[in-house]
Amino acid sequence: MSVGIVMLVHEALNRAAQVTRHWATNGCPVVVHVDRQVDRRAHARFRESLSDLENVAFCRRHRGQWGTFSLVRAAQSGSELMLATFPEVRHVYLASGTCLPLRPVQELIDYLAERPQTDFIESVTTQDVLWTIGGFDEERFTLRFPFSWKRHRRLFDAYVRLQRRLGMKRRIPPGIEPHLGSQWWCLTRQTLSAILEDPKRPVYDRYFSRVWIPDESYFQTLARRYSTRIESRSLTLSKFDYKGKPHIFYDDHLKLLRRSDCFVARKIWPHANKLYDNFLSPELGRMGAAEPNPGKIDKIFAKAVERRTNGRAGLVMHSRFPREGFEKGKTSAPYSVFEGFSELFEGFEDWLDRMTGARIHGHLFSPERVEFAGRQSVFTGALSDSAALRDYDPRGFFTSLIWNTRGERQCFQFGPRDTQDISWLIATDPNAQISVITGAWAIPLSFSNMNFSDIRKEAARLQKIETEHLGILGSIYTKARVRIWSLAEFVDSPMEPLQSIIDEMGPRPSNLLAEAPRMVNLEGFGQFLQNLKNQGMQPQLMGDFPTDRTSGGRRRSRHRPYLVK
Repeated sequence: MSVGIVMLVHEALNRAAQVTRHWATNGCPVVVHVDRQVDRRAHARFRESLSDLENVAFCRRHRGQWGTFSLVRAAQSGSELMLATFPEVRHVYLASGTCLPLRPVQELIDYLAERPQTDFIESVTTQDVLWTIGGFDEERFTLRFPFSWKRHRRLFDAYVRLQRRLGMKRRIPPGIEPHLGSQWWCLTRQTLSAILEDPKRPVYDRYFSRVWIPDESYFQTLARRYSTRIESRSLTLSKFDYKGKPHIFYDDHLKLLRRSDCFVARKIWPHANKLYDNFLSPELGRMGAAEPNPGKIDKIFAKAVERRTNGRAGLVMHSRFPREGFEKGKTSAPYSVFEGFSELFEGFEDWLDRMTGARIHGHLFSPERVEFAGRQSVFTGALSDSAALRDYDPRGFFTSLIWNTRGERQCFQFGPRDTQDISWLIATDPNAQISVITGAWAIPLSFSNMNFSDIRKEAARLQKIETEHLGILGSIYTKARVRIWSLAEFVDSPMEPLQSIIDEMGPRPSNLLAEAPRMVNLEGFGQFLQNLKNQGMQPQLMGDFPTDRTSGGRRRSRHRPYLVK
């Protein structure tokens, strides 16, 4: 008994010739189908290079197009010639010119000799297929696809829409149930000859000629009619990425391919000299009766797909920018945002540094410049303090800052005077801890020497910005840890919220605060708010702030800070 190889070749003819010779000299007859699009001279040289091998034949050529019936016709032509020319063949193995044997050929012959009635072809119903990506499931069998998806995309899409709109459906030939599976199969002579010699073959060919990607369904469906025993798996190792395109194996995949114990792998890079030299070597070690087990490397491929689609949390680089909503994590480490604290407390940044040991920045999104800790002009990762550079991509700037400082908690000030482009980013980031004292932005205005009409306009502008920002923080999409106090609430009882903020920032052991930051003098601030009201501007975010209130006369507020997620 022998195994016949039907090889579909359309590129890298030198490698295809090398693999063909390997199969043939190790006892496997080979029938080669060379795509009609291959240049005649290249085809002639290819045939001439194999002319000394008596068990190599060439079948009728077809012009192959992806997703069309031409690939099935190529497999049919090669299989017919194989069955007619080599009567000793009992299994026919379909391969491509980019396939590479991973084990000694004799092991494949012995393996199939022990299973003379078994067909190895992945064949599952459309309801059970999970790997169809960007294509059709049941519709591939009920609609017509006369146009090439690659060459005539507009016609293809327009005709699909027309059929759907008109409710057109094809009739599946009686006696068959459509199945799907890998294009690369290994069938017994009995099953393959039954498919090729079936009196109803013209009916089946006519039907499948208008099916979407028939090379993944023609043999997979008809094998179910004639096979006495099917193992629904392929003996060829082929992996696909998240877009449905085949993985290409390179020299650095050598150990990975060895671990799979598979007989054949697809798709091999033509210039992977190390792979070809190793697996086509006569000294290739035998694996004995090892069962092909691609599952050994599935975890590695799954991890590669996850890394490619999701990446690492908070890592954004020029080679892989995540799609909105598909990122694994917006930032790479926890951080804290303080809104209104530097306006209410003198030297708040220095105090927070002493209490936590974290890296305390000023207003990173100030319109004038980036206020890095210590007011550095260049920060970790070569980040510049230029506001223009930061505002070119605020999201990228911030995620880079958090990525570059992993292992050290970052804290920064934020407010309505700052660029607001990151409001949604920090609100929807589970790594963010946001503490807000609403209305604190009015304190610096009360100390300014601007005309009061200008102060009123600026106060109205800042209040509108903060109101919109608070709306974002209160959104159902918010995932950050958010605490919000009005200015009046916080002034009444500052130690409790400060203690809770420090405790959440951990990992230092929780101790009661022995030192509080110095609060600015708020004498006259209540009258300032009343003056804004008198001028027609309604302050709404500061809370209940009496006109006679001073920094020293505080009363206990009945209100408690509220928590948003």
